[in-house]
Amino acid sequence: MSKISKNSKTKKNGNEKHVDKGSERRSMIDEEIATIDLESKEVKQLMEEYQEETDKYAIWRGSITEGFKKWLKGEKIYDRDKERISLYVSEDTKQHWQDFKESHEYSTISALIRESVDYYIEQKSDLFGEGLRRMDDKTISNISHALKEPLTTIKGFSQLLLENYNEELNEEVLNTIKNIFDQSLLLENKIINILDNIAVEEPHPQYDILLIEDDLATIRLLTSYFESKGYKCKGVVSGTKGIEELRGGVPRLILLDIILPDISGYEICKMIKDHKIYKEIPVYLLTAIPGSEVEKKMGETNADGYILKPFDFSDFEVVFQYL
Repeated sequence: MSKISKNSKTKKNGNEKHVDKGSERRSMIDEEIATIDLESKEVKQLMEEYQEETDKYAIWRGSITEGFKKWLKGEKIYDRDKERISLYVSEDTKQHWQDFKESHEYSTISALIRESVDYYIEQKSDLFGEGLRRMDDKTISNISHALKEPLTTIKGFSQLLLENYNEELNEEVLNTIKNIFDQSLLLENKIINILDNIAVEEPHPQYDILLIEDDLATIRLLTSYFESKGYKCKGVVSGTKGIEELRGGVPRLILLDIILPDISGYEICKMIKDHKIYKEIPVYLLTAIPGSEVEKKMGETNADGYILKPFDFSDFEVVFQYL
């Protein structure tokens, strides 16, 4: 293959990219591309230039990407970054990200997202090391929430796109979304494994029932009801506070609202049932969502049961077997 020379610089002008070429890069034909040596210095330089110019991978899982092939052949690479992000966030959020991207000199939104995730994973190379084990329970809960809340959104929307728009998406977009979903699963497992390895003292709760419910009137009602039956009930108004309570002690029963101001009750239930210490705690979902919809989530969350609002006190007779 003849030598190819090119010095390129990517300039930002609004949301567009302009490439100034010190010397024109020679376009390649399919036969040349099929036989190029990926380990050669020349090709590695081309890969770096392509990734800098387009913010796309030249090699994916050991194979040349279609985008890199087109670029080598001199074809225009369409930057769908602006359109792609519209699938996931509102216009206001997208504009906020765009402003931050430009003011901090990120080449694309994708680059910003990747660095954001890396920041959580590698922050000061100690975030998930011994330093984390020295943090208090509140700090750990805040880190868990900060990591899992956006990850839940990324994972959920990518899954929805794959399930509902599989036939409508072109191959490149579909593969990108699949990769996002796969990576979110890997990151989720890594977060869970690391947080589960944090030492937790053997808990000694001061109450029998943990009620995670954002309606204060419902908390007061159920607290009075269970106390009249001789059981102590602790009510908290958010998922984060519920997690904090769990780190301080293991109750005999959890009543868990689904619609909470911060974390979905479904997600909290899955976290509990996946945790080596808390998985044996009976969890009953307490919700105004139709029972037919809750039923669909029972297998996924591993909840022990559910009680629908508005409820009668007789609906709680089923939970006394755990008290």
